[in-house]
Amino acid sequence: MGLLTWIFVGLVAGLIAELVVGGGFGGIGLSSLVITILLGVGGAILGGFVSSYMGWGNVTGFNVRSLVIATLGAIAVVVVWHAVSNRQGGRRGLI
Repeated sequence: MGLLTWIFVGLVAGLIAELVVGGGFGGIGLSSLVITILLGVGGAILGGFVSSYMGWGNVTGFNVRSLVIATLGAIAVVVVWHAVSNRQGGRRGLI
């Protein structure tokens, strides 16, 4: 997968994960968009790794299967992100 595809899949997976988990990343802006993309791409990598390890396939491009795998990984990453950021003085984001 190319870099732009990873960014787009990460953005979509991160946005869906943010909607599922709730809470948001501190409003609308460039910093929250970058955090959403980074957490989404991290989730896509995590989801692809776990999915390929379990024999379910991996993230191969922008298709439904890859988006589901990436979104499940992004949900896990977002839940961990919220837990860690809440322990650090109640903050919900980097900025």
